[in-house]
Amino acid sequence: MKLHPDRIAAANVIGGYNAGSVDVGGRSWDYSLLLPWAGEIIAWDSASFETLSATHFQRVADFEPELVLFGSGRRLRFPRPEWLRPLMVKRIGIETMDTRAACRTYNLLVAEGRSVVAALLLEAADDPSDPSHRPL
Repeated sequence: MKLHPDRIAAANVIGGYNAGSVDVGGRSWDYSLLLPWAGEIIAWDSASFETLSATHFQRVADFEPELVLFGSGRRLRFPRPEWLRPLMVKRIGIETMDTRAACRTYNLLVAEGRSVVAALLLEAADDPSDPSHRPL
């Protein structure tokens, strides 16, 4: 008996997260990434919130999702309005939250069949001796 729709089986789903990495489809990513609901996961060339720009959000807008979840790292930080212009021009919605919350919310939206992209800012863990990968 099938317990989930086909669209979830083919989707990119997050299996676990900690401050320095995220697991997607059995692979661990330890750098910031753009995670579309389906298709190729790509590196998001920003190691910190302070290095973000409108160019970073243009890369997100190029996916043309209905919604973007911006995971701002270990704590909630809002992007500058000028960074979001590429999304606003294409009338793409954006929600900002810390990266852990963005991972959980992303999985819920993917399960609903939504075209969503998670732009996840991953930062090095405060305590490098904590390798725990907590499930969502």
